Amino acid sequence: MGRPREFDETEVLDAAVDCFWEHGYEATSTRELADRMGLTGASLYNAFGDKRTLYRKALDHYIETSFEERVRRLEGRLPPRQAIGAFFAEIIQRSLDDDRRRGCMLVNSALEVAPHDPECRQIVTGVLGHIEAFFRRCVKAGQQDGTITASQSATDLARMLLGVHIGLRVVARTRPERALLEGMVRPALAMLDPLVGHGGAAGS
Repeated sequence: MGRPREFDETEVLDAAVDCFWEHGYEATSTRELADRMGLTGASLYNAFGDKRTLYRKALDHYIETSFEERVRRLEGRLPPRQAIGAFFAEIIQRSLDDDRRRGCMLVNSALEVAPHDPECRQIVTGVLGHIEAFFRRCVKAGQQDGTITASQSATDLARMLLGVHIGLRVVARTRPERALLEGMVRPALAMLDPLVGHGGAAGS
């Protein structure tokens, strides 16, 4: 029988996330990962495989503890229009609190790794699809209760919100300014206002 692992997997994955998130995939060395995770190189390979495999595990861990947690929390306790607003308010605050300007690890992965790594691209595509689906569910529910315009399809509005989210995260890495970030979001949220729409529903 093999020896049991002598470390907390959540803690070491948190450390791996922090390392990859700060430096990116290419600039992070295996030695730096092992040092940050408190493991020997052999232990790292035995537990997580190579650097590429560890990166995917770290990305999955980041997704579970950020996007998925946020969506569950907001969708479960807020009306649909408020849930969308709260989602962006949290993103803006996270961006302003990001002293190291690390941005969003998912968006960083979409720009750096996903174009050249099919498995990573599948992960990123899946999460972006989940975020779009969250927006679409909120928009459809808001259209039904009259708090969101029905002049545009729920699908189109959800995709617009997804684009704003990605753009916000990219811009915030170089200009984490509240007025700028809120100015990016405000017109998008205004487009959801039922007073903006003229005419009937465009379907979904």
